[in-house]
Amino acid sequence: MSLIPRMFSDRRSSSMFDPFSIDVFDPFKELGFPGFNSGETSAFANTRVDWKETPEAHVFKADLPGLKKEEVKVEIEDDRVLQISGERNVEKEDKNDRWHRVERSSGKFMRRFRLPENAKMDQVKASMENGVLTVTLPKEEMKKPDVKSIQITG
Repeated sequence: MSLIPRMFSDRRSSSMFDPFSIDVFDPFKELGFPGFNSGETSAFANTRVDWKETPEAHVFKADLPGLKKEEVKVEIEDDRVLQISGERNVEKEDKNDRWHRVERSSGKFMRRFRLPENAKMDQVKASMENGVLTVTLPKEEMKKPDVKSIQITG
């Protein structure tokens, strides 16, 4: 067991200082007070997303087990924000059922990410396979600045 917090030990974990993440900080989430973690907040918090940048694209992968592609929305807002949202429905209860444990979250979820300037907003592609949503945004080639050499006289 490591004594170093996860945010310092795992390079893939999201940093609380990530300038592109627009997640809402919930100070009550970790305290475990009843009533503070509604199903909606729980589903929101449990939607895990990886974001990697390759030389060609920005690739987002979201774990959405048990959801169909029709239950998920992928949107890009004008101010360069990628939004992934949807809803996990509560399982129907039968009056004869007796629950022993309920750990799977249900409710609405939403994750938002501010996209960098080099993302081609008009060429976004999304696919879903085996409960994993993949959103790919190709990158624009960064133009190299024109450098003009100036002759020094004197």
